[in-house]
Amino acid sequence: MSGGLYIISAPSGAGKSSLTAKLLEQDKNIFLSVSYTTRAPRPGETDGREYHFTDRSRFMDMQERGEFLESAEVHGNHYGTSAAWIREQRAAGRDILLEIDWQGAQQVRRIVPDTIGIFILPPSIEELGRRMRQRGQDGEEVVQRRLAVAATEMSHAVEFEYVIINNDFEEARRDLIAVVRATRLAYSRQRERHPAVFKF
Repeated sequence: MSGGLYIISAPSGAGKSSLTAKLLEQDKNIFLSVSYTTRAPRPGETDGREYHFTDRSRFMDMQERGEFLESAEVHGNHYGTSAAWIREQRAAGRDILLEIDWQGAQQVRRIVPDTIGIFILPPSIEELGRRMRQRGQDGEEVVQRRLAVAATEMSHAVEFEYVIINNDFEEARRDLIAVVRATRLAYSRQRERHPAVFKF
């Protein structure tokens, strides 16, 4: 019995991290994959919890050995998902969640075709801009750059099986939980998990 593999992707500011945190809090049968990264830990981050922090040399060695299911370079830092860990967890029947971008999702799908993709969209690009400005972390020039990137990212929603529009957070939270629960009820997964029931 193998566990499911889920991917959640979204443009920055769409609420992906908050929704993921709620899913993990309320569904104890799904586990988040912790990526490797070459970026330095931020205040409050712990190695092995937010990321596996490593240096560039070790990361490149791992990449050359084919140890990553997917990897990417973002703003000069490298990120990668351990292929061995994913295989071990799924083989043990655990459902695994990857919180990665659309490029990483494409890499994973080439290797694991039965991956279940979930894309989080803001209700509009205008609302996304309003949320970015409301956070007050970036100037207008940075916000405009982020919105341009977000528009490109949003165009890849078509590559995902499920799309959740995060207009109301509570409704989006319920939708995300419903997607995960519904996919577990697919005939193929139910037959694999409960073979005795299907002996009729």
